[in-house]
Amino acid sequence: MQCLLVLDLSLWGGNRIPCISSIVKSAKHTRHHVLITAESVTAPLGCIHAAFIFVMTMYTQLYNRLSFGWNTVRIDMSAARRDPVPIVPFGLAAFAATLFALGLALGTTIAVGMLFFIQMKIILRNKTSIESWIEEKAKDRIHYYQLDDVFVFPYDMGSRWRNFKQVFTWSGAPEGDGLEWPIREGCHQYSLTIEQLKQKADKRVRSVRYKVIEDYSGSCCPLNKGIKTFFTSPCTEEPRIQLQKGEFILATRGLRYWLYGDKILDDSFIEGVSRIRGWFPRNCVEKCPCDAETDQAPEGEKKNR
Repeated sequence: MQCLLVLDLSLWGGNRIPCISSIVKSAKHTRHHVLITAESVTAPLGCIHAAFIFVMTMYTQLYNRLSFGWNTVRIDMSAARRDPVPIVPFGLAAFAATLFALGLALGTTIAVGMLFFIQMKIILRNKTSIESWIEEKAKDRIHYYQLDDVFVFPYDMGSRWRNFKQVFTWSGAPEGDGLEWPIREGCHQYSLTIEQLKQKADKRVRSVRYKVIEDYSGSCCPLNKGIKTFFTSPCTEEPRIQLQKGEFILATRGLRYWLYGDKILDDSFIEGVSRIRGWFPRNCVEKCPCDAETDQAPEGEKKNR
């Protein structure tokens, strides 16, 4: 697995900015990758074995208790029509418990089995979902500005087999020391860092300034902002921010009835709070008529709308 390391990097375009560095693979999580994968294989196998036992137990016990009539099927759970009587009693409570355990076994098999496929997908691609998102944004940035660059993900070795061997080794420990990892030819350890810095600058360029025209309490599903706003509230863990009339917001993305952005703070704001960002209803703000930031492009890049 991989984690984000937040660094305060050097000057970028004349401004010192805090940014997210390259995704550094954590030695602790990566060393557990093999164990997690092995557990996600053995757990479904054990549950499948248990489910087979439960099914055969219920079939055997019910078979000796079934009696068929002309138009009816009767199940006598009091005793089995066997001689000798079964050693293990199997009444109604035992049947219910076995059926419940069978459901748990099948549910665990499906859930942990899906986890196994997700783990193997990450291992074979050597790329987490966050890194895939960064790669997609890199391609979108290159396409948006009509650049001649080609972004190559540095940790994908170009072969699924080589990616697989990085995690599953004869020593049991994956390659790498937790800070430096094998990278693809033509890349370096900070290829992802540089790309994220470019995306950070591009995010500021594409952002749009809005002015708050209506107060908003920060509630998840506001009733007083319209029925469509209420039912289209973003289903994310990201916070909502309170708005007061006259404030300014720098929106970076949004939906049809919601926007996400950073509140532009002044010097008189609460000391120690450097950034407030989150979702807010679109009908609470209006776009500023003059926004110079949306008419700029990063140095060395051309924009073709």
